[in-house]
Amino acid sequence: MNVGRDTCNLCLVELNLSLIFQTPHPLHRPSNDFVPCRDPLCASLQPTEDYNCEHPDQCDYEINYADQYSTYGVLLNDVYLLNSSNGVQLKVRMALGCGYDQVFSPSSYHPLDGLLGLGRGKASLISQLNSQGLVRNVIGHCLSSQGGGYIFFGNAYDSARVTWTPISSVDSKHYSAGPAELVFGGRKTGVGSLTAVFDTGSSYTYFNSHAYQALLSWLNKELSGKPLKVAPDDQTLSLCWHGKRPFTSLREVRKYFKPVALSFTNGGRVKAQFEIPPEAYLIISNLGNVCLGILNGFEVGLEELNLVGDISMQDKVMVFENEKQLIGWGPADCSRVPKSGDVSI
Repeated sequence: MNVGRDTCNLCLVELNLSLIFQTPHPLHRPSNDFVPCRDPLCASLQPTEDYNCEHPDQCDYEINYADQYSTYGVLLNDVYLLNSSNGVQLKVRMALGCGYDQVFSPSSYHPLDGLLGLGRGKASLISQLNSQGLVRNVIGHCLSSQGGGYIFFGNAYDSARVTWTPISSVDSKHYSAGPAELVFGGRKTGVGSLTAVFDTGSSYTYFNSHAYQALLSWLNKELSGKPLKVAPDDQTLSLCWHGKRPFTSLREVRKYFKPVALSFTNGGRVKAQFEIPPEAYLIISNLGNVCLGILNGFEVGLEELNLVGDISMQDKVMVFENEKQLIGWGPADCSRVPKSGDVSI
């Protein structure tokens, strides 16, 4: 699932197939109903408006992700069965991407059959469903730290428990918000004017260099005198710490760390705070060390961009309200889908 991009499956198509990694299930055999190169949906996937059509009868695309994953594929029309919240099964014709060439970073690879794109582009699932009048232009997800969760299209959330901040008007492609200030342990760090993109296409969270170095400084102060030492031999992530004995759970180490937050302002006033507790920015490595799941975005080419990945959106319902141009979040039990009076998928 990826709220920053469009949808693609790993497909077996009559093209050069060079999958670098195995998929959990057999490759999808799609229809042969290719989206033409000059179709508006295809144009929305291209980097520029004056793109070349090497194959006029098909839409080729290339997508690159922050986790150093890239996919090449073609856009195809197909029919899908979707269950709505009122019990009706919908037969929907949509365009989905079929990837035929995938490249992963070995450190971030997880077996997958495809990416469910929930972005703001015309080719995203919500845009296509909304254009057919099936649901409101609202999507959301709830990722459980215990594994699993759910996604929804429409109004399947409790609005009374959601905190809202406006979607940035500067970035039309991503779910971004700002300006925001970095907060550590409830204290202002002095690092502000941050724009954050919410993107589950990234496993981890990325800060720009200034915010990242400030975070490291605050962490070093907080861990001074604590029974944690830097573990340079652990290459799981950029920064890991070891204890006297290997750790098996984040419950053993969370007491040594403080929550991080992005404090969003509007007109100079704090309007919303996106809190990232230790469980949402730390992992336990295979070596039994605790590692920082917030990385330096500059090192992977994100420049000044700050990206909130799925590690930091766990145990929250995230709502992307395209009609009202709002991003919302709130605490939630992601093991169960809440009931809603509105039609949703």
